[in-house]
Amino acid sequence: MACNDLKCYAVIFAGGVGSRMRGAKVPKQFLELGGKPIIAHTIDHFEKHPLVAGVVVVCVASGMDHMREIVEGAHYSKVLSIVPGGETGQDSIFNGLSELNRLGVTGEDSIVLIHDGVRPLIDEQTITACIDSVSQYGPTATVAPSPETIIEEENGVVERVVDRSRCKLARAPQGFKFNDIYAEHLRARKEGRHDFIDSISLMAHYGHKAHTVEGPADNIKVTTQRDFFAFKGFVDYKEMEQLWPL
Repeated sequence: MACNDLKCYAVIFAGGVGSRMRGAKVPKQFLELGGKPIIAHTIDHFEKHPLVAGVVVVCVASGMDHMREIVEGAHYSKVLSIVPGGETGQDSIFNGLSELNRLGVTGEDSIVLIHDGVRPLIDEQTITACIDSVSQYGPTATVAPSPETIIEEENGVVERVVDRSRCKLARAPQGFKFNDIYAEHLRARKEGRHDFIDSISLMAHYGHKAHTVEGPADNIKVTTQRDFFAFKGFVDYKEMEQLWPL
């Protein structure tokens, strides 16, 4: 089935409080660059994507009012709901999925992309590739090549040097058929599991094989001051490219 026959949605997780962003007075997703908060830079990509029908934003509870102001101020037409996060990242994603379910997003062909609100450098091509992969294969993780050698160590001793050509950095979005990911999140909750690091890990735990699509190297997650300045550098570079194409 062609992607334009599918219903594609996004859950954007902006539930963090920015504990690693030392010195910041607001949660990291609300830090501004160019007069726009990071979360808005992120939402823009899904708002503009022709295959995305709707977006649910999961926000830290203390920032709900500010998030509503951002959405209303930007006149986003695809943001369907803003819901509070949970105690863990897994719980927060479940809240977003539950909201989609409440809104009637069902059916075996419905796709959901789960994305970090502080990963603002995602692009249209990667979103499309992720949707295409989910429609063909099922669970899909966006990845990037590992630029450095990975080792396994124990107590300060190198146990194994991993073949770098086989290593990837897990990034976002992660994509799934909605019914599949929602069912497995429900299953995890019934089993008392709230500690999965991400939804791909959850799906793998329950026997689902995941595929990958490669995203841009600059698709970073802004969690520290250094990340923020890297984000600013990428944005400045892209603006310069538009003025003076290389």
